[in-house]
Amino acid sequence: MILIGLRKGIFIGAMVELLARFNPPCFNPLFPTKPLNLAKNPCRRFIKIQSFRVRRSSMASNRSYCSSIVGAARASRTARSEAQDVLFDYLHCTRNLDFNDAEHMSKNSPLFVQLLLSKVKDESEISRSLARFLRYNPINEFEPFFESMGLRPLEVESSLPRDLMFLEDDVVLLMNFHVLCNYGFPRSKIGKLYVEVMEVFRYGKGVLASKLRNYEELGIGKATVIRLVTSCPSLLIGGVDKDLVCVLERLNGLGIQYDWISAQLSDESTYSWSRMIDLIRFLDQMGCGEKDLSGLIETHPRFLFEDSGKKIYLVVAILLKIGLKMDKILLLILKYPQILAGRFAKNLWQAVNFLAEIGMETEFIAKIVYSRIQILGSCSLKKPSYVLSRLSVSPDKLRDMIKEDPDKLTSLRELLKAGMSKKAAKEEGSHHVEKTAFLLSIGFVENSEEMLKAVKQFRGRGDQLQERFDCLVNAGLDCHVVANMIKAAPPVLNQSKDVLEMKIKCLVNDSGYPVQSLEAFPTYLCYEIEKIRRRFAMHKWLREKGVVKQMFALSTILACSEARFVKYFVNIHPKGPAEWERLKKLSSLD
Repeated sequence: MILIGLRKGIFIGAMVELLARFNPPCFNPLFPTKPLNLAKNPCRRFIKIQSFRVRRSSMASNRSYCSSIVGAARASRTARSEAQDVLFDYLHCTRNLDFNDAEHMSKNSPLFVQLLLSKVKDESEISRSLARFLRYNPINEFEPFFESMGLRPLEVESSLPRDLMFLEDDVVLLMNFHVLCNYGFPRSKIGKLYVEVMEVFRYGKGVLASKLRNYEELGIGKATVIRLVTSCPSLLIGGVDKDLVCVLERLNGLGIQYDWISAQLSDESTYSWSRMIDLIRFLDQMGCGEKDLSGLIETHPRFLFEDSGKKIYLVVAILLKIGLKMDKILLLILKYPQILAGRFAKNLWQAVNFLAEIGMETEFIAKIVYSRIQILGSCSLKKPSYVLSRLSVSPDKLRDMIKEDPDKLTSLRELLKAGMSKKAAKEEGSHHVEKTAFLLSIGFVENSEEMLKAVKQFRGRGDQLQERFDCLVNAGLDCHVVANMIKAAPPVLNQSKDVLEMKIKCLVNDSGYPVQSLEAFPTYLCYEIEKIRRRFAMHKWLREKGVVKQMFALSTILACSEARFVKYFVNIHPKGPAEWERLKKLSSLD
């Protein structure tokens, strides 16, 4: 019976592909579109989801696309789950795509799934209706593939190949995609590489792997290479980036390790290595010694990596303009390195303009800036007219007040702040202060909406949160990685240190996964330990039996429903159900 089923599946898959290639007129697309020139584009006669058929040259078409997204009714979670299962079965069983590819595509293409569901009228018939449709109407596999890589809908449209609809027909694309996956790149972040450096995915066999090895030969670990390439995809074009090598060698000469550099990088930012090396040379020319430069970079890395160090030139220009000498500017930078990051430069510029507009002489502005630069840079100033009207004083009076006692600026601070949250300002208590201090230390922006939400979500005192954070860092994760994990899954820090250590031990020692795998799926730490042990024990048993050859992603093992896990991880071996029952009994005894 199994052999007959396999033959039937292979036969149906072959017939589906054959019918798609010949485009018989009896098959209509799931999502009707405008008539196409079939002579020029024969493969597009088949299923083309309207939302992904946006013509870049037509604004009306863009509006039609947007309306199709908005118009598609949101389905229930159960309906989406059923549709994802059907799509997975189609991609893996019918189209014979790799298990991990099919799993990721079905779970990470919500728009594609949503538009599929919008064509099903009866939610009680979702599985059967979609399975029947897909049996005779093959989809364009590049659409869920590109969406699951992280491409936006318009990017998906512009990336679709003109004459292909099956992934297996683009062997080169899949080959390079798998090179990145096998190297350790998160699948959902590969889309950034595809959009920015599409030519990388046309490399011949062995080319991409050799480029990655070239960076490893510099002494950089795999995790650092992944972070570098994800944040700067252009590193894969041409030879090894010389500016990057200069930055790494210079920082390494200061005693700064490559892994530390990797921890400072963000996938959402773009970096200019040439500008960074120019900044380091600029500080050298200012007279900054090796020890001071090393301490400056290690304690306040944002000034170098945020905007690739561009803000230092603005700060120095402001201070030179008001008459400060270069040696005093360097002393200020070393004493208050935070002035080189965030909004400080903009706030400082506003403060200088504010003092100038009320008639303050340049020498007094320089004196105030030099002595109270933290106050001026930590708040965004309102316009002088607003402050004068609120205080009911003239410009001369305000100028004289500040001249006599520059600390008057402190009493004006509430008036000068722009965007200070009243709610956050009223909150008191030591717990709130401790939480706030902890969140600031891991990269949250003071008084931001993100900060206010985080304060509500985290449970425990500031020292407890710090202890749990340190637990993850001590396990082998970079501070920057842990901070991003916490932002993505706040409940991680709501667990005790003992529970976190237990789950990490289960992951690394019992299951054989590297601790770095938590970066892609931090929610792992939120699952019950019994479920984690039970499922990973089943996965380990399958590997020992030779049924499973690879290490599946954490999300593949844990995030699926119980029924889905049984179907794809238990029932694939004749003795699987018995072993699964044994593991469940052991779990209940514990």
